[in-house]
Amino acid sequence: MTHEQFEREKNYRVSIFIAKIMLSKKLINEKDYSKIDTMLINKYKPIIGGL
Repeated sequence: MTHEQFEREKNYRVSIFIAKIMLSKKLINEKDYSKIDTMLINKYKPIIGGL
């Protein structure tokens, strides 16, 4: 994994972690979470996280 790939993976995981917290606190619903996940995958193009 290159440094750039690592950074993309890290940024995706941090962002999705925040979205999961928002989901658990009922600030967003499952549909919103799914949209956020899709947007983050498209933005960061994670190697592992998008599987």
